[in-house]
Amino acid sequence: MMGLFSTILEKLGFGSKTEEVKEAAPAPAESAAAPVETAPAPISEVDVVARLQGLAEENPEKLNWKTSIVDLMKLLGLDSSLSARKELAAELGCPQEKMGDSAQMNMWLHKTVLQKLAENGGNIPKELLDA
Repeated sequence: MMGLFSTILEKLGFGSKTEEVKEAAPAPAESAAAPVETAPAPISEVDVVARLQGLAEENPEKLNWKTSIVDLMKLLGLDSSLSARKELAAELGCPQEKMGDSAQMNMWLHKTVLQKLAENGGNIPKELLDA
């Protein structure tokens, strides 16, 4: 399933990291000296904040990705239209009562995207998750 959230992960470098982990996982099984290698390796942490700040510095627009889902999507070169945000909100399971109010939907969506990035190994600061 290649949804909008998958695209966000890919743009932030999550896709390439998981591919590297998958490719590196089949390590030689004969080596008994490395029992840690046989356990599933955690996906290496993606420095989401550094990547987004770097993109923001290069962008001619003043985009505040820390508070705005529209700015976050723009920064990643994604369609940030209301229909695209509704599609992403539906994909991530936004409650129906928030879907009719774009401001509530945007706030829910921004927080949920950051939480999902953190769940996937992104280093999202606690203050952004609690906002």
